[in-house]
Amino acid sequence: MPETVEAGAGHHLDRVLTLEIARVTERAAVAAAGLRGRGDEKAADQAAVDAMRSELNELMIDGTIVIGEGERDAAPMLYIGEQVGRGGPKVDIALDPLEGTTICAKNLPNSLAVIAMAVRGSLLNAPDVYMEKIAVGPGYPAGIVHLDRTPLQNLRALADAKGVPITEITACILDRPRHAQLIETVRQTGAAIRLIGDGDVAGVIQTTDSEETGIDIYMGIGGAPEGVLAAAALRCTGGQMQGRLQLNTNDKRARAETMGITDPYRIYSDSEMASGDVIFAATGVTDGNLLDGVRFYRDRIETHTLVMRSYSHTTREMRARHYDRTKFNL
Repeated sequence: MPETVEAGAGHHLDRVLTLEIARVTERAAVAAAGLRGRGDEKAADQAAVDAMRSELNELMIDGTIVIGEGERDAAPMLYIGEQVGRGGPKVDIALDPLEGTTICAKNLPNSLAVIAMAVRGSLLNAPDVYMEKIAVGPGYPAGIVHLDRTPLQNLRALADAKGVPITEITACILDRPRHAQLIETVRQTGAAIRLIGDGDVAGVIQTTDSEETGIDIYMGIGGAPEGVLAAAALRCTGGQMQGRLQLNTNDKRARAETMGITDPYRIYSDSEMASGDVIFAATGVTDGNLLDGVRFYRDRIETHTLVMRSYSHTTREMRARHYDRTKFNL
């Protein structure tokens, strides 16, 4: 086994990993795509997990899962704390092998295979709780939005910075009963809303290219693990995001403390959730606003992937044709 290399603060990931990480999400996406529209969320998720784990264990890294499928007792594979890779630089890994399991099971838009990798100690080890989030894409002044401001204040500031009326701003919000008041408040401002049924990592990523997606801002409460993944993507593009964990019970606060989180009311910036050199990759499972889903042909499989890196602020769009279907166990 190769000698383990410490990749701590001040170090950068090997840029070869920007290609290797794409293979990880491609394999997970293809595995899940084989079960699109079949109504079996667990089977699709398990297929993606197995495929992603297999590919991760081929990488020359000493990787630790800090955001995964859950804690060890509840997740037999890709659990928080699991070690992956064949040895090499020490890295943190946040992942969601199938972001939007319900979306995939129903063959609806914007299901993704997602992963982020950073130097050891760079990713927030967040408990599997809810997180209040707000995010915008690149090109705006620092602090343009804030979780402690009202929706009207945030939308007005964003509209002013963009040079348009609030009526030309579109917010992405998860369609959940907990967001009924937020939805009503945003509509009263005159802003438009795009409701999504699942997949808030995709929702946040869509703010990075508002001209293409029509999404200017993401608002609302979703999963904390997904928040860390989304923050990693925004670190690579220059967008802005804040997150606040919803630690509203003694049990949740106790779990958070075991992960080193002592202030239950702290607002985390994107650079606090994902610091240092970060690489992020997402491959489409189903068709969406940013990525096409996996295509199966008689002689090949086609995938569509975004790979981003914070050090270079580079986004690569990769359309791949895989002619050896056996590599995907097909």
